[in-house]
Amino acid sequence: MIPLSATLARVRPSPTVAATQRARELAAAGRDVISLSAGEPDFDTPRHVKDAAIAALEAGKTKYTAPDGIPELKQAVAAKFRRENGLDYKPSEITVSAGGKQVLFNALMATLNPGDEVVIPAPYWVSYPDIVRLAGAEPVIVEAPMAQGFKLSAEALEAAITPRTRWFLFNSPSNPSGAGYSRAELAALTEVLMRHPHVWVLSDDIYEHIAYDGFDFVTPVQVEPRLRDRTLTMNGVSKAYAMTGWRIGYAGGPAELIAAMRKVQSQSTTCPASLSQWAAVAALEGPQDCIAQAGTAFCRRRDMVVARLNAIPGIDCPLPEGAFYVYPSIAGLIGRTTAGGRRIGTDQDFTDALLEEQGVAAVFGAAFGLSPHFRVSYAASDAALEDACTRIAAFVAGMH
Repeated sequence: MIPLSATLARVRPSPTVAATQRARELAAAGRDVISLSAGEPDFDTPRHVKDAAIAALEAGKTKYTAPDGIPELKQAVAAKFRRENGLDYKPSEITVSAGGKQVLFNALMATLNPGDEVVIPAPYWVSYPDIVRLAGAEPVIVEAPMAQGFKLSAEALEAAITPRTRWFLFNSPSNPSGAGYSRAELAALTEVLMRHPHVWVLSDDIYEHIAYDGFDFVTPVQVEPRLRDRTLTMNGVSKAYAMTGWRIGYAGGPAELIAAMRKVQSQSTTCPASLSQWAAVAALEGPQDCIAQAGTAFCRRRDMVVARLNAIPGIDCPLPEGAFYVYPSIAGLIGRTTAGGRRIGTDQDFTDALLEEQGVAAVFGAAFGLSPHFRVSYAASDAALEDACTRIAAFVAGMH
């Protein structure tokens, strides 16, 4: 048996990937499965984006590129930040990676040492704490419960910061809750951060364009420009443009940090895929109507799923401001027994039994650091969501 590193022993496999893979396995075995576990838009990549990749392929743009992005894509990213966020970054302050996850990985690997701490509000995206652990540091988890709209308070942030705090890792709208911070709520957090100049800010804005009911998206440096020299503002094309498999993430930040991240990337993936970079240029510079079209569909699905789940006794499902997830509480179902004889002691018991007994794949709340909840992705067809909600209702109705 090969000996594994002590660092790897501190890390768990991605629970969302595991749930999706289990659903695939059951479906391959002939089970009727509805998978609501993956954070992936069900829409196709826009035609003009695919055409740009085809044109790049035909033009022979298939070689290695600069480690952190072709100049054309850096220019498109800079223009996006100016146009949509009022942020001005030079090419030396922009990095492009093989997905948003690699942006996070590069930043944390480049800056963290053993003993360092990273403050992460819970519920959080499943990979945040484990990337911190891979970098040798410690995640400091601060709960932001449903009673607070899944949003971290300024007081809780203040209490979590120590002399060892290196980063505050922030996501709005949030995966898994869909919670979006208003300008006033974000201003309260940035006020705390201004009192702690040793703390850097990593703002994950990947769901920026998926927001509802007039929600006004802002990123921390917009609210407090004095944080610019210690903030990495991260985004990508995967969610807004239905480009998950193209693997392109990007970020803007101080040139010294970007250079350090480039060094990490040069010794890992070398560079993002060349064809994907040209596709991302077309996504950022081309027609943007696909964003509004997807947003209309996501909003309709959100409203349907929230209404259907809230009609089930024992489930309490808040209405999210953005992203394409709901994160309902199942506190009212803990301790009950399913029709198949499984006792629900945890939210993982709930999602395991739901998959086995009703063929609906979701992700348990403990994976995101806050229980008892479960995450449902409504980036699926209306028909699949209706069917899934019917199955969840039948599952709960069969409990005693």
